[in-house]
Amino acid sequence: MNDWKFVQKDSSEALAKLHYFSVTKKHASGEIEARITVKEFATAKTRDMLFVATADLELNQKTLKFQPVGWSETLMGALAECMRNLRKFEYEELGESAALPAD
Repeated sequence: MNDWKFVQKDSSEALAKLHYFSVTKKHASGEIEARITVKEFATAKTRDMLFVATADLELNQKTLKFQPVGWSETLMGALAECMRNLRKFEYEELGESAALPAD
């Protein structure tokens, strides 16, 4: 049941239920955990944006940072699109930042 949706009085409140997922992404020097949050909106501006998934990490950091996302009419569709985007790019570990000069 979706009784929680009736709590929203105005669509501008953008009430959303959060769904959490975890996945392991392999990269050159090992593995990293990515957490995906899927927002299920009580009301959406367009039907295909009812579910929006966002991963908590950036990929392709050394070239052009990319944060995997996905959206759909269904939770599974948004999650699947986010996972496809997660697989498209490599996780590139950034080297340690240069040490600050001592005074």
